[in-house]
Amino acid sequence: MTTAANNEKFSTADLALATAISLSYPLEAIDRGSRKAQFVFRRDAGLDELIASYWRRELKVEPQAYFDAMRVIKGRLYEAEPKARSW
Repeated sequence: MTTAANNEKFSTADLALATAISLSYPLEAIDRGSRKAQFVFRRDAGLDELIASYWRRELKVEPQAYFDAMRVIKGRLYEAEPKARSW
């Protein structure tokens, strides 16, 4: 589910959408406060149109850039998680 946090920030739990956005906008934060992590971006005039293009399946991206961006986001997502103990 995608949600707007307020007029200045946009957040989504959708990894694919967050990856697409991160190709044009820097990822401001990852909020791990709920069951699903929320990817937070700074909102501006072009962000809503980019998101609409994504949902209309009109957004075109270079596949390798998309894959690289997803790898970076996943790295940020899992880097700060506590390590599980294995006995």
